[in-house]
Amino acid sequence: MRSGGPAVAVVGATGAAGATLVRILGERSFPASALTLYASARSAGRTVSTHVGDAEVRELTAGALRGADIVFFAAGAATSRRHAPVVAEAGGIAIDKSSAYRLDPAVPLIVPEVNPDTLGQHRGIVANPNCVAIPLSIVLAPLQRLYGLHHVTVATYQAATGAGIRLADELEAQARDDAAGSTPTAHVYPHVLHGNVVPGGWTMDGADTEEEIKVIAETRKVLDAPDLHISITTVRVPVTIGHSAAVWIELDAAAEPDQVRTVLRGSPGILVVDDPAAQRYPTPRAVAGSDDVQVGRIRRDTGRDNAVALFFSADNLRKGAATNAVQVAELLIGEG
Repeated sequence: MRSGGPAVAVVGATGAAGATLVRILGERSFPASALTLYASARSAGRTVSTHVGDAEVRELTAGALRGADIVFFAAGAATSRRHAPVVAEAGGIAIDKSSAYRLDPAVPLIVPEVNPDTLGQHRGIVANPNCVAIPLSIVLAPLQRLYGLHHVTVATYQAATGAGIRLADELEAQARDDAAGSTPTAHVYPHVLHGNVVPGGWTMDGADTEEEIKVIAETRKVLDAPDLHISITTVRVPVTIGHSAAVWIELDAAAEPDQVRTVLRGSPGILVVDDPAAQRYPTPRAVAGSDDVQVGRIRRDTGRDNAVALFFSADNLRKGAATNAVQVAELLIGEG
């Protein structure tokens, strides 16, 4: 890398996650000697303000990324599969937000609070987990270390931006239509999302959604627990930003709720917000713009032995995607 810091590029810089990533690079004063932004042809030519100066968005072309030290990919799996190997072959490091390399055994899948030691195994490509797998792993990891995990059951409440900015815009339009007494329409998603809760919308793989399969496989990989039993139903809710989940955790050893609170309070990336009597618990509105995974409603699961229940919320664009990727890059430059 260069003495003034790495030359950095962001692919997909004008999308929801990509734009958030550019903003977080500035918030964290990431030491880049240069920052180049790429997007589709329709976004090329736009000027974006960054912490290293104004940058004109460029159209991504073959070979454009050669010479970059660190490239963040936030533009979908097909783009990553095509261009990330080019970065790696040229001696740079690709940090990929898409699903393209998450389950590749040769590519580390990193949540810095959980498995930073595996980052050194990279061969020029590092994968960023799914926006549910990241906060779920952060919550489960400290309990896994102390008590062991036997079975995890999850029900998610996922925001519209998890499907991209177009669904968030459609949700806003549907809210206006409902307020005006008009019939809202759905074009981006299979159902009208406003005033609705949808246990689907993802591509199906048999009886399961692709999202459910991703969360299970990726959480197992991050935790290095290939045989961990995980049951999950993923649900889209009419929220713009912030994924939440209700989680039931069957442990290998008994733990009281107060012990779990203490463990989670002392764990990186977690903010315990747990006073239900005062109506204090995590909500997606509360985490929007934050990098913490808020955890609350910690209690005994009376239906199973050695089990606890809890609820978490996390900003899916930040810690669920962009912040995690920037933290990975910070680890990389910290190791030289």
